[in-house]
Parts: sequence; C-alpha cells; structure tokens
Amino acid sequence: MIRKLCEKFTTLNESDIQLLYNVNEFLPLISQVTNGDVFIDCMTREPDTAIVVAEAKKKKSLYKKNVVGEFALRENEPAVLRTMDTGLTTRELKGISQENIPIEQSVTAIKNGDKVVGTLIVEKDATKDFAERRNIEILSETAQQLTQALMFHNRGEEHKIDYITNYVTDGIMIFDKEGVVIYANPMAISIYKKIGYKDDIIGMHFDNVALDEKTFKDVTETTYMEVPEIHIGKLNLNVQYSVLKNKDDDQRLVVLIRDMTELRNREKELILKSVAIREIHHRVKNNLQTIASLLRMQSRRITDDQAKKAFSESINRVLSIAVTHELLAQNGVDDVDIKDILTNLVQNTIYYNSKPSTNIKVEITGDNFSIDSDKATSIALAVNELVQNCMEYAFPNRKEGNIRIHIEKDELYSKIIVADDGVGFDKTERPAGSLGLNIVEGLVVEKLDGSFGISSSPFGTQVEIEIINKCR
Repeated sequence: MIRKLCEKFTTLNESDIQLLYNVNEFLPLISQVTNGDVFIDCMTREPDTAIVVAEAKKKKSLYKKNVVGEFALRENEPAVLRTMDTGLTTRELKGISQENIPIEQSVTAIKNGDKVVGTLIVEKDATKDFAERRNIEILSETAQQLTQALMFHNRGEEHKIDYITNYVTDGIMIFDKEGVVIYANPMAISIYKKIGYKDDIIGMHFDNVALDEKTFKDVTETTYMEVPEIHIGKLNLNVQYSVLKNKDDDQRLVVLIRDMTELRNREKELILKSVAIREIHHRVKNNLQTIASLLRMQSRRITDDQAKKAFSESINRVLSIAVTHELLAQNGVDDVDIKDILTNLVQNTIYYNSKPSTNIKVEITGDNFSIDSDKATSIALAVNELVQNCMEYAFPNRKEGNIRIHIEKDELYSKIIVADDGVGFDKTERPAGSLGLNIVEGLVVEKLDGSFGISSSPFGTQVEIEIINKCR
C-alpha cells in the first residue's frame, strides 16, 4: 500500500519509498511506547495536502476506521505540514483528525539524507486535560519490548533501531550489567546537555548520570521502578527503570527519561489564563447587567407603549449576552456547554417576558456540546429572539403554551430547533422590518456561517438553525 500510494500521489523515488518501509516496520512498537496512534504521512503534489501511507493504532484508538489513503490538510493538521515543509520536529500541536476529532500531534521528519520524504506522527486525544496527561505512563511490558528490540537486535541492523529511538520523544539509555551506559538516543543526550553535561554520556557509569539518590543496585533489584517527577534546575523529569535478562542471563538496565518541563510550564500558563479569562468574563457580565439596570430604570420613565416594548427587548438582548459571560466566568475557560447557556437564557427570558396569569412551558432536549465564547454569544442572542417571538406572538388569547428547544449534533453540522404549538403565521406576510427575525438571520448567516429556515402552520411554528462544527 505504501508503494502504491506514493507512486500515485507523491514524487518520491525508490530509495525514499524503501526508507518508509523500514520505518513502517517499527510503527506498532512506537505506538506501544508512546501510547498513541502512529502514522506516516507523505507530501502529495499539492503544497497544502499530505496523504497517510501507513498507520499503527493503540488498543483504545481515537479512530473508528482505517485512515491509510486519507488526506491530511494543512488547515486541519498544521503540525504535519509544518514538519514536512521545514524538517523540524513539532511537539504537541493541536489539529483535527480525518474523523473530525480534536487531536494533539507530535511530528518528526523522516529524512533520506537532507530530503524530507515523510513525517512520523504520534497522536493523542486533545480533549484530555493536562492533569490527566500527567498520569500517562509507559508500562513495564512496553519498556521490556523496546529493550528487547534495542538489546538483542541482529548485527547490521543498527540503522533500523535508530528509527525507533530517534522518533521516540523520551530519552532512552541502556546500561550493561556493570552499570555503564552502552547506548543513549538523541533525546537522552539532549536532556543531559540541558542539565550541563559536556562529555559524551556513553561510557559513563550509572553513578555519574543518576538523576536522583538511587544507586545502580537499588534500581536493578526490581524489574520496574518509576520516579514520577525529579526537579533539576529548571527541568522537570519523569524517570522509569526497567531491567531485562535474556536466556543467557545477560542483564541490561533501560532508563526512560521523559522531559515534563514544557508540560508543567503549560499547566502554569493554563492556570494563569484560566484566572484571567474568568475575571474578564466576570467584569463583562457585571457591566452588561449594569447597562440592563440603567435601561430598565429609563424604561420606567417612558409612557409610550412602543418605546417601552423596544426597551424591554433591548434589555433581554443585553441579558442574554450577560448569561453567556456569567457561565464563562464560572468555568474559567473560553468554552461553555450549549445546554447550560440555553437553560439559563430561557429562565431569564421567561422571567422578563411572561404575562400575568399565563403558563408558558419551555423544554430543552437533545445533545450537549461545548462551544467557544463568540459562537455562544451569537447563539444566545438568536435563541433569545426566537423565544421572545414565541411568547409574544404564538399564544394570543391563550393562558398556556409549549416551546421546545431541540439540539442535534452531527459530525459536520449541528442544529438548534425552536418550535412552539401556537397559532402559527403566514410567512408571506412576514413584515419586512421584523427586527427580531432579521437579528436572528444576521447572526446565523454572518456570525455562525450557518443557515436559517422557518416553517409554520396553524398548529405552530418551527425555526431551524444549522451551523458548521468547527472543532479547535
């Protein structure tokens, strides 16, 4: 399949394709070591498009189907195309999979000399937070499988072993039974250079490269040991020790070092960002509520019914935005659940629009999903207008009525349906200057890149809003 896809979609030569086959042999092992879905992508003849030519998935893969032969677009997988263009390694950059799933990609260039012939990609679930990632561990069994590949490989195949260790983002060192370093991959060498080592660590004894107080005897008395976090200077390191013996009782110690520094720094940045976002949304909410209060005070001085109605509608619009910012302030992030927004919105709208001795029930059903603050504000305004319209026009001379807000989420599109069981109206007689519906249509089409449709009969009216899902 690699050859067939490369010959059809790429400009790679025979030597390039053979290199990809060599790397492909170790994809399952890399998948186990990294606990991620692993792929090889190659650049097509189109500058913004790569193609998946090989894959190895973890047991609980993010993917439901085989993606070999699928395209990777720059707009969805920027890490892949960046590494393809520059030859530089890209770590933990977010993207969107071929199945529209938020992913986090670490990408390394596969080079034939100086030529980038493809990329090796390790993908993990981007929806898991950083605290959860902290618990991701390389199991002892995986470490042992890697050690077997490194320790007992056939002579003359060292270049294949380098494909594994060069693409694994953890540092790997192997010690002989005397405690001397006999192998270190580029990442391990880089970590020790950051610590300040000037000499080559290969040939050094364990005592000279140990990162904590443990001795060689301590770590070789058990088959597996882990030190969750070691602080050295500005570095945060996770260290794991695995001991393996072959049938000749030849012992090796494998040390895997994971540099957690960038992860910890990002966690701190996220905490600070979360606090800042919460404070901003809290202030915006307070300001909007102040504006609504001022408008309400002003409306009490007005005697004209039409002016009072305009003030009331404006107050509801301001409060619908305030509801969104209130939820965002509580969460401390820039995303909010759509059902939470609509639930709070409906409570406000009913409170300020209910007429005496009427009983209008509003039900919210369907799917729930997160949306960003910009999209949340537009949806809140649009639904507020629709619910207001229902309460004002759908139930004339009636004391009871029902409004249903239904949410449907699909892979590419989401729908929000607002329906009532009122008297309906003739769409051909819709006033040209209907501000409420004009606001809804403008928000849906211009702000949400969606579509807007109305159907009505003597048994009720239904408005359907369809928006494109844009995962981040």
